[in-house]
Amino acid sequence: MIGRVFNGRYRITERIGIGGMAEVYKAQDQVLGRTVAVKVMLPQYAADPEFTARFKQEAASAANLQSPYIVNVYDWGQDDGTYFIVMEFVRGTDLKSAIQQRGAINQRKVAEIGSQVCQALSVAHGLDIIHRDIKPQNIMVQPDGNVKVMDFGIARAKNSVKTQTSSVLGTAHYISPEQAQGKELDGTSDMYSLGCVLYEAATGQLPFDGPDAVSVAMRQVNEAPVPPSQINPEIHPDLEAIILKAMEKNPVNRFRTAREMKHALDDFMMGRPVNLGENVNSAATQVMNGVVPPISNDVPGGTAVMPAVSSMNGNSGPMKTVDYRAGGKEFDMGKKKSSKRTVGIVIGALVAILAIAGIALAVSGAFGGQTRVPDVTGQTEEAARQAIEAAGYVVGEVTEENSTDTVSGRVIRTDPAADSELAKGETVNIVVSIGAKKGTVPDLNGKTAEEAQQMIEDAGFVAKFGGNESSDAEENTVSRQDPASGTEADEGTTITYWISTGPELTNVPNVIGDDQATARATLESAGFTVSIQDGEYSDRYDEGVVMSQEPNGGQLEAGETVTIYISLGKDPATIPVNVPAVTGMSESEAINELNSAGFTNVGVSYESSNTVPKGDVIRQTQSGTATTDTYIEIVVSSGSGSSSTDDTQPTDPDDSTTQSDSQG
Repeated sequence: MIGRVFNGRYRITERIGIGGMAEVYKAQDQVLGRTVAVKVMLPQYAADPEFTARFKQEAASAANLQSPYIVNVYDWGQDDGTYFIVMEFVRGTDLKSAIQQRGAINQRKVAEIGSQVCQALSVAHGLDIIHRDIKPQNIMVQPDGNVKVMDFGIARAKNSVKTQTSSVLGTAHYISPEQAQGKELDGTSDMYSLGCVLYEAATGQLPFDGPDAVSVAMRQVNEAPVPPSQINPEIHPDLEAIILKAMEKNPVNRFRTAREMKHALDDFMMGRPVNLGENVNSAATQVMNGVVPPISNDVPGGTAVMPAVSSMNGNSGPMKTVDYRAGGKEFDMGKKKSSKRTVGIVIGALVAILAIAGIALAVSGAFGGQTRVPDVTGQTEEAARQAIEAAGYVVGEVTEENSTDTVSGRVIRTDPAADSELAKGETVNIVVSIGAKKGTVPDLNGKTAEEAQQMIEDAGFVAKFGGNESSDAEENTVSRQDPASGTEADEGTTITYWISTGPELTNVPNVIGDDQATARATLESAGFTVSIQDGEYSDRYDEGVVMSQEPNGGQLEAGETVTIYISLGKDPATIPVNVPAVTGMSESEAINELNSAGFTNVGVSYESSNTVPKGDVIRQTQSGTATTDTYIEIVVSSGSGSSSTDDTQPTDPDDSTTQSDSQG
């Protein structure tokens, strides 16, 4: 299969896994250049024309489901006898694996997962699609924590496999009691399955388990679940109540819609009172009676096809062979030896079935004028009218209402509510959705988390905390939001906000010892502004090298200023230089020559000389090399006949004033 290209477009690159009905592969869409998942139907199902016809219909229906919490179906088709569905490739892990790895999940996260699955189910139920196989293996947890539900429509397609008895599909650990008994299903069956999933997520344990699928299904029908808090004492009573309501044996006592269950979970997450309504019978005391037949156990952890209660007729002779192909075996009921015990079992079963049938007739109004209002939730107005009138009622007022969970043009609810007992001929009012009410996303800029949460809820949206992040926004206020403020969105849309931890701080690099150009480049690449100042003379740092900086280390915000001080090199006064020879020069020439060479501490004295003209230098006290701060005295001729000691005194070496205008 690896390398095969379906419909000249989807090239298989990797096998992901296998389920009860199909294998799943990773593939490359060679037209759009994106990664997709391709589900390929197993050959034994592809050979059944009735199955493939329903498979096409349901694949097309699933492709119409649009929700951020549903795995998108992009395409489907048939290639060389192989049926396939092309889906969104979701990165992450399935919820089952997460539970197996971590055990019980944080209860707020459990509620968040449940709320998102409810939103997905609400969209599907609004289009008359019942999932029928809600289980943690079909819930993908993405890296951002949000979930996506897989396999919409496929479960219903599986239910069309032709057998000699009506079959139901599901995984024994998560199927509803009515699903185990092969009864007609509605959206409340998905609610029960979701309750089982949340039970497992909150406790780390399955609500019902057993050595095989048969025993598990029997427990689903006949036993009440152990309260989750007995397994995990940290579970909040409200969350436990929501889970147990979803798992009521009697569908009437469950949440009537996915939207209703979502509201309860949202109330729990927001800390609001959770209203569960009234139950006809509690799951703790009421179980559903019925006969659960053998269930195929070929794939204990996967989806199994389970035959419902076989019909029993009055024909004499051995019972016909029933072929349960899901298990790959044939059970020939006619080959069993008859016995009094067998006859007794059959008679007892007949009596039980007749008793149940009598109760059903009484409930349905066959013995009187009372019957139940049909559930037309999610149907078009015209289809709802037909169903209500067919049940013997009169359609009354039709009103319109905004709804975030029911698509426009579909029924939200009836009055009286579905399954209410009502005499035939009475009026049933219908409420039809006109779609979600629009609202404007508020501007959360500068708001605290509490303020943002309140503003989002007041505007009719669902708030979600995205996390903390560094930003220029004030610390502990909203740094950004999604969708952006001013956007028009459906009420009930999730608005995610992030909280600022203040500007990001960057370590200040140490550039002491670097040349000026290198230091500047280093600091600017780190995001800082650089100020360059002259430093001082230094014996340690060469001229043009950074000798100090401010600040030296630590952290600053990007854009702040770092000042560097550039060394002037060694102090010239400490460097020996050649002392000019000024003997024979005039006094002024000598002083200028010494000053030009850097020697400014020059003294002058005078003495008589018969050989050196008056005013010229006779001699100097320093020759060779000396530092420029060295005191140099020049002796100038005062002419013949004069005493040097009488003419002047030598300049004090501590007097920094050049003695260029002394006597003479």
